[in-house]
Amino acid sequence: MSINQALIAELQQETINTKKILSIVPSDKFSWKPHEKSMSLISLAHHIAGLTGWASMVVNSDELDLATLKSPKTPDNVQELLDFLDLNLNESVSALEKTTDENLHQMWKLRMGDQVFFELPKIVVIRTMCFNHIYHHRGQLSVYLRLLDVKIPGMYGPSADEEMS
Repeated sequence: MSINQALIAELQQETINTKKILSIVPSDKFSWKPHEKSMSLISLAHHIAGLTGWASMVVNSDELDLATLKSPKTPDNVQELLDFLDLNLNESVSALEKTTDENLHQMWKLRMGDQVFFELPKIVVIRTMCFNHIYHHRGQLSVYLRLLDVKIPGMYGPSADEEMS
């Protein structure tokens, strides 16, 4: 299996789990935060959905300057959030389908203006800053939802809210 096909398979499989948890975000609690320093519920959910498209950006560019990053419109409801997730998934899958192992081994840079945070091979950026970043925030989101008394779906088997069959 080529690198791009392995990345596509992982992203598609993990997006099933991401969709499970994003679909239960209560819209009446979008502005809720567990702490004043925390992101709001919708900001966190929106960030997760947006990160799903970052593989496309990494494949199709050599760098990201955070100083020029524009934030997409925040969803008004859960369906818009899920639509945003699907759009980003499709963009990343399309970009990954068209890329090569050679491109994935090229260097990619994250910076803010003149400050460079890192420069790593694209494959490393996709695995860490894109995919692992999604999983990290998905775990955070599950804690937010638990604190709001929302039943959490299982990701890799049943959750404490589901019965084992």
